[in-house]
Amino acid sequence: MKKVKKITLKPKLSLFLKILGLILCLLLGGFLFYRKQINDIKKVGYSELASKNILFASKKSYILSIGENETLNKVFEEKTYKEEYLDSYRKINYVNQEHFIENVNKLLDIGYSVGDINIIFAHGNDEAVSRFVKREKVRYLEEFFTIKYAKLDNYDRYVAYSDATGEDETTTVLYVNLDLDKEDYAEATLVKDFSMDMLINKHRYLEEDFIPKDLVEIDEALASEKGMKASHVALNAYQKMQKAAEKEGYSIVINSAYRSYQDQIDISNSYLRAYGQNYVDKYVAKPGFSEHQTGLAFDIGSRKVNVFENSKEYSWMQENAHKYGFIRRFSKQKEGITGFRNEPWHYRYVGVEIATYIYENNMSLEEYFVNFIDINE
Repeated sequence: MKKVKKITLKPKLSLFLKILGLILCLLLGGFLFYRKQINDIKKVGYSELASKNILFASKKSYILSIGENETLNKVFEEKTYKEEYLDSYRKINYVNQEHFIENVNKLLDIGYSVGDINIIFAHGNDEAVSRFVKREKVRYLEEFFTIKYAKLDNYDRYVAYSDATGEDETTTVLYVNLDLDKEDYAEATLVKDFSMDMLINKHRYLEEDFIPKDLVEIDEALASEKGMKASHVALNAYQKMQKAAEKEGYSIVINSAYRSYQDQIDISNSYLRAYGQNYVDKYVAKPGFSEHQTGLAFDIGSRKVNVFENSKEYSWMQENAHKYGFIRRFSKQKEGITGFRNEPWHYRYVGVEIATYIYENNMSLEEYFVNFIDINE
């Protein structure tokens, strides 16, 4: 029987395998150590990419001392940070904008403080901020932009209006945002989408072919004449309001509702023939600039008294219209803001929530629009 020959490794091969094993152990240990460093940073609240860049930049200790910070996370993800601005970055509120860090760097280069930069980003989208950083450092930043609805793009107009009128910052921002620093009907904004909170006035208009999608005919029992139409959502609310008024002994009626673009032309022409151009310019909305075209506006009267303002129905509407989603649209107090004279009969449907807020805070629809709608557009 033959003996099995033992295979023995040559000394050189054995040494090679030992060295290879040692190298692999070192590599594995190094990788595990590297992953631990990354995970330590990630646990604080940083992304994988940011954590890697933080580690490679030898900023782990600094970041761990700071803790989670969205702006620093973005800074290290993009690797566009400047060493001298690290402490500033962490005090800047993060904003989800495409050119956020790029614009932060430019604003810091210009010489804006962290507080200024937070104000700037709070009042402009990515495009507005990107335009703003191209200009030299401005004065009066805090004066205008501590007002929440101030807009970066309107800065020059704020300064010009304030200098020309002497108005305070709050009034200036409100008026400029409403384009009241411009001539009536000049450079007006086109409103395309129908909504309960849409604003139509001498600076915001509808196209000639605009018709509310939910336009319906008004029942004869609700109106002073046949053939009137209104937005279905507004008409439903009006019916509830009229029934409530009737239960309390009051009798209201719709005297005018939806008007087409052509209807407004005809009305303007009739007033022109009767009272002249000056009257029309002052008191009659141009075609496209009347909110009657939205189908959400009603001229309301009393079935008992010819002059609505002298009726008990008028008093009832003043106290109760908001409960059904209607506001008195044009008051004497707000003429400078609405651009229209006092019209006690003109009511506009905006929904119960908005109407109640406007009623309780003695606001115009324009003021509500600037504070809560335009700021989010």
